[in-house]
Amino acid sequence: MSLVPSTNVGRSAPPSQERSRGRIEPSGVVVYFSKLGGRLRAHQKIMLDADARTIARLKRYDFRGCHDCARAYPGPLFFVPDDTLLSDEASALGIRSCNDLYGGVVPYPFVKTKAITHDLVDPDAERPQGWSGAFAERVRGIVLPGYTAFSVHDARVAAKRMLRHGSVRAKHPLGASGKGQTLVNTPAELDAVLEAMPAEQIAAYGLVLEEELRHVRTISVGHITLDPHRISYYGTQRTVTDNEGRTVYGGSDLICVRGGWEALDALPMPPEVRSGVAKGKLYDAAMDVYPGFIASRRNYDVGQGIDGEGLHRSGVFESSWRIGGASPAELLALTEFTQDPSAQVIEAAHVAEFGKHREAPAGAVVHFDGDDPQAGPLVRYTMVTRRK
Repeated sequence: MSLVPSTNVGRSAPPSQERSRGRIEPSGVVVYFSKLGGRLRAHQKIMLDADARTIARLKRYDFRGCHDCARAYPGPLFFVPDDTLLSDEASALGIRSCNDLYGGVVPYPFVKTKAITHDLVDPDAERPQGWSGAFAERVRGIVLPGYTAFSVHDARVAAKRMLRHGSVRAKHPLGASGKGQTLVNTPAELDAVLEAMPAEQIAAYGLVLEEELRHVRTISVGHITLDPHRISYYGTQRTVTDNEGRTVYGGSDLICVRGGWEALDALPMPPEVRSGVAKGKLYDAAMDVYPGFIASRRNYDVGQGIDGEGLHRSGVFESSWRIGGASPAELLALTEFTQDPSAQVIEAAHVAEFGKHREAPAGAVVHFDGDDPQAGPLVRYTMVTRRK
């Protein structure tokens, strides 16, 4: 199925408006391409469409394809955006709460990125409108040492301080799946990174400079609300080699439990995983400093590894309040919970494998199996690995 991004923002009647008229028309689920969303590859568009169809089945709504601002919809819509939405865009669409979308809403563009994770270099450093020093202060103890810089000058100041203690990872806040990151060992290497970034991008989204870890394991911590369903989970990410020889995100193995954060806390888990879950929850709780933030999908990546001095380090890398790589596994688990009321824990995996002659295991739900024009040959599939 070919998906064509909508270039305009339309307004559809919110659920409250329909109810106030004394009737509730059949509801629908739509895919929505946001103003600030990046360009998706063919397999990513297919995955987005497949996830939205699954959500429609879970909610028992009609699936109505891509949102069309020129169309008069007969009832309230549930949105599945490709990216985290800004408050004004969400408001124009009639999104009022987390029950109106699968994803999240933030007040400023930089808030949807990993830029919010770290402090600025000093009290007079450059910053965008809406920056919250209070958030950076609240999460300081649960993230890795690092800085966010919104100017070339501040980035160089941050690197000078950090390079005394070892290598630094420069992260473009808009990067995803391990892309947009560069290992920096010298000021000259940082200059090369800065030269490749437009000044207006640095001013709007910043550049993250973070302590480098070796032998990294990434734990995913998440909470999903799809009214009336709620699940929480922890899991691990896998990395694979893509068709260009790069190490990229290759899927997630999730252990999902019916209920909220408290249900997740009740699960038995290794100490290092429990520590990661606690950090993800604290990061989530700190988001109350940003007004207007809402999210039905909350996902936090917690990195654990060895720092430059040989010490074990752990910290939240970033958040995701949009449909993501783990979403097919989340939604398959949700489906299993709805079909089996006795199930309390579902283990599900989403896998991406690159290269020719890759095959999904028997019983897997295959979402894409072919040659993506940009990514090359790959297969993406999801499967339940255990029920309890």
